[in-house]
Amino acid sequence: MEETISLRELFQTLRKRLWLITSITLVAAIVSGVISFFVLTPIYSSSTQLLVNQAKNDQPVYNIGEIQTNLQLINTYNVIIKSPAILELVIKDLDLDATTEQLNSKITVGSERDSQVLAITVQDPDPYMAADIANTTANVFQREIVKIMNVDNVSILAKAVVKEVPSPVKPQPVLNIAIAIVVGLMAGVGLAFLLEYLDNTIKTEQDIEKLLELPVLGAITTIEDNSKSKKYARKRKSEVRGETYGA
Repeated sequence: MEETISLRELFQTLRKRLWLITSITLVAAIVSGVISFFVLTPIYSSSTQLLVNQAKNDQPVYNIGEIQTNLQLINTYNVIIKSPAILELVIKDLDLDATTEQLNSKITVGSERDSQVLAITVQDPDPYMAADIANTTANVFQREIVKIMNVDNVSILAKAVVKEVPSPVKPQPVLNIAIAIVVGLMAGVGLAFLLEYLDNTIKTEQDIEKLLELPVLGAITTIEDNSKSKKYARKRKSEVRGETYGA
């Protein structure tokens, strides 16, 4: 019985504070939409792929040991691609007004599902600049790795290109608004229960029973102030008084 009453109270609290929950959720969604569409700068992404080839020697074409060696070299290549030795040359070739740290923050390097393929992904507010940085980084790395590690086993599989209608990878307005709605709903519900918990005023007979732990013997109903009834009473009183004087 107590569990049923508790659930009923929960629903009553939500219904009573429904305007508050709805308002907070709506405000959160509107703010998120405005920020996503008009405040945040769109960021575009562009990628190029590199292949770590097997070294040219007299070993069989499908040498498992050679493939494992190349896979291990990928981790080394990941570090080299984002090193100042490569990024400084990229900045010089593109005449960028940026430091190696700033350029490093735009570049992400990773292998394609533990394969011998490396992906260089660049994010930038300008989609064409993102593609230029990705392609230049791949070219510089392919050229300089011969000097750095004395190997020539890297080739470019696919260059970064810009679509006819590039679409930004972030922000994602729909996702941001959906997250804002969920967060606003949770905040509204939490605030509703908090206000209900802090509200210690007595409103009903049940509140008296809970507070004093005594049964309620009677209650006085609220008498509404009816202006028409008062006006009629005053008019009737005047008529009675007139009849009295006339008698």
